[in-house]
Amino acid sequence: MYKYMMNGIEKIVTIFGGSRCRENSSEYTEARRIGQLLAEAGYTICTGGYLGVMEAASRGAHERGGRVLGIVMNQFKFEPNRYLTDKVATSHFYERLQQLITRSVGFIALRGGMGTVTEISLVWNKLQTGVIEPRPLVLLGDCWPPVVRAWRENLVVSEEDAAVLDFARTPEEAVQIVIDKSRKVKL
Repeated sequence: MYKYMMNGIEKIVTIFGGSRCRENSSEYTEARRIGQLLAEAGYTICTGGYLGVMEAASRGAHERGGRVLGIVMNQFKFEPNRYLTDKVATSHFYERLQQLITRSVGFIALRGGMGTVTEISLVWNKLQTGVIEPRPLVLLGDCWPPVVRAWRENLVVSEEDAAVLDFARTPEEAVQIVIDKSRKVKL
């Protein structure tokens, strides 16, 4: 058994974010720190397995001796990042997203593109509708509050819907929210 267990389930946190950020970007630095902090706290890191934020979180966890799970896709012609300790290959995007969601006791999202918005939206909708048990969905960074405000102003997103989300300004704050709230998660 992994040391990464809690209440009989593996403690996995999925990290979402842009694949295009580079090593000198704030998102890369923050994701790497998140990986370090979660690994130090005994959590397994789960990402989509490739570059940018995924690589940074994987790298951070790997540097601290943590388990790093990559949910990769057979259709991609490029290689997963080198920091993964385990890989799960999937055949298509929906299966990949399901694997990223259902394995996890919590989620942290950093700034990204439409893929990140898709991931957040699917997790958020599953939480809001009760399809999955409550678990933390933390949006890290100053970019998220105005995005969520715009969704609330221009779409049918209620205060109750927005209350499902947690916001954090630092990697330390994001990780602490996940640690505190994931203790109650039942997969």
